Amino acid sequence: MSIKLEKRRFPRITFKSPLRCQIRGDKEVNNVVSSDIGLGGLSCINDRFITPNTFINLELKILNRIINPIGKVIRSNPMPHSDKYQMGIEFLEIDFQQKKLLSDYINMQLQGC
Repeated sequence: MSIKLEKRRFPRITFKSPLRCQIRGDKEVNNVVSSDIGLGGLSCINDRFITPNTFINLELKILNRIINPIGKVIRSNPMPHSDKYQMGIEFLEIDFQQKKLLSDYINMQLQGC
């Protein structure tokens, strides 16, 4: 029997929601769909490969409010039988109030509210 240890510092919740991501310094904005989210970052599905260690601006809606963290692509893996990529993004910068809103939302979801 093997035990899988969780490497994340923050719990994640399922979060299927549209969001916008933009490579820092690029004018093109990609519309992607998130898979899950935590205080440390999120994963999403993208039509485009983005190289790991790329810095990106994000825009997502939590409880009808927009938050705009700055993130870094940690991984960008092709999805089986698809032309899409599963990306892992770490949050590097997020406004204090936006982080509190995200934290409150995650805690509500974990408590089943």
